[in-house]
Amino acid sequence: MKLTKQTGKQLLMSLLLAYILTFLLLLFLALLLYKAGLQEKAARAAITVIYALASLVAGIVAGKKLQNRRFFWGLLEGAAYFCILAALSFLFGEPETGGVRSFFTTLFLCCGGGMLGGMLS
Repeated sequence: MKLTKQTGKQLLMSLLLAYILTFLLLLFLALLLYKAGLQEKAARAAITVIYALASLVAGIVAGKKLQNRRFFWGLLEGAAYFCILAALSFLFGEPETGGVRSFFTTLFLCCGGGMLGGMLS
């Protein structure tokens, strides 16, 4: 397992894709909240599903690009996705990953989604 410049570039590109997907899905969710009047509980569940789905996609893309140790690269993508997400959440004061229970739930979903994506690639 050698982290080369090319490997790092592939990991960053798949992470960027995951955040673009997150942005688009959260934008769609905001539209649903505005037009359909979704409840807050449903919105929180949808946000968690979006995080897991984006990690899954990042794992799939990383696994396809890197070809070896795909589950590891997927796990790494999920963990990186979560770390950036948690840092931004704490920085902007949004407690989505702030509570201990939701923090670990989101962590496991992101890492698990990334690893599953790597295995499915």
